[in-house]
Amino acid sequence: MAHYVGLDVSMEETSICVIDEAGDKVWQGKTSSSPHMIAKTIARRAPEAIKIGLETGPLSTWQWHSFQSMGLPVVCLDARHAKAALCMQVNKTDANDALGLAQIVRTGWYREVKVKSMDAHLLRTLVAARSNLVELRGKLSNHLRGILKVFGLVVGKVSKGAFERRVRELTIGRVGLESIIESQLIVWRCVCDQVEILEKQIRCYASADQVCRRLMTAPGVGPITALAFKAVIDDPSRFRKSSSVGAYLGLTPRRYQSGEVDRNGRISKCGDILLRNYLFEAANVILSRVHRWSKLKAWGVKLSRRIGIKKAKVAVARKLAVILHRMWVDQSCFKWSRSATS
Repeated sequence: MAHYVGLDVSMEETSICVIDEAGDKVWQGKTSSSPHMIAKTIARRAPEAIKIGLETGPLSTWQWHSFQSMGLPVVCLDARHAKAALCMQVNKTDANDALGLAQIVRTGWYREVKVKSMDAHLLRTLVAARSNLVELRGKLSNHLRGILKVFGLVVGKVSKGAFERRVRELTIGRVGLESIIESQLIVWRCVCDQVEILEKQIRCYASADQVCRRLMTAPGVGPITALAFKAVIDDPSRFRKSSSVGAYLGLTPRRYQSGEVDRNGRISKCGDILLRNYLFEAANVILSRVHRWSKLKAWGVKLSRRIGIKKAKVAVARKLAVILHRMWVDQSCFKWSRSATS
């Protein structure tokens, strides 16, 4: 008899529900969230499992790859889609959620989520770590500036390299304030050093990777953007059309159509926010700093005159994502133009 299994995962325990082809409950219980313990329970309670469903979550990547290595027929479900079905239940419990997930995979009413490779997650972690430290560096700098303003000390516009020296010059000889500022400057300097270390790792990886080198031939795309794009997309073959990448990254407008009402809203902002920000920065560079012409730049300039520069940057960011995906698939480099009209 074929079995379908639903897993409602939490940090400590996982609720498991096994049903048959008719949707009748065969067994239900709990076990440790360790993949090996879950697999052991499934082997004992559902030896003929056809599909095992679990939702996207903090542990889903680890568990999905573990189940795959064991040869189990695991399916990762979009948590938002699963919620739409599970919200019909009167009582919200882990056991009921596991039963609902089992019914979803039995009926086939779901969209399977593509789980990225562990290498892609490692690259995404590297880019995210650098972004978090850059944000922390900015917060520390602004905090130091704010403290000094209270005492009438203005740092002013200085380069990153001269910031530390300028702060020390302003606080030298001020009893009490100097020691407070010095403790925060030490942290600021440590954060700056770690940012440089991570950026060096990113540059080294991007320069050694063939895909990243190809992506960096596009204007506005540097090592960080190229690495982030590779980490988020992971496998370009999972997109049948390059145009789907824009929607995947949340760079296409929402649409509401019902009866006589049909309107487009703002971009959906789904997907990876970090890569979306990097693509927007790249679009800004293309339209404002890159002097060499390309079809992408010419299209963006014409669009900015019609709908405004901000919306044009979003459109260029979407089109750049599509171009990068096509470059990856075709194994080609970015094609430049000779003039604004070419």
